[in-house]
Amino acid sequence: MAKKGKLTIHKQLCKGCAVCVHFCPAKVLRIEEFKINVAEPDKCIGCMMCELRCPDFAIEVEVINE
Repeated sequence: MAKKGKLTIHKQLCKGCAVCVHFCPAKVLRIEEFKINVAEPDKCIGCMMCELRCPDFAIEVEVINE
């Protein structure tokens, strides 16, 4: 069964540090205009690295099993 993720970004909490971008193995996230953006939502593998590493709690990952 494949695992996917649905990302929710709380832009008001994001300070644009890009920690999540560096930890994402699927290269789903990008910094745009000093805030995080989900550039490739279909590529998310639900690993939760972005949520776990975000120092500002600006990202939530809902894991979906397909």
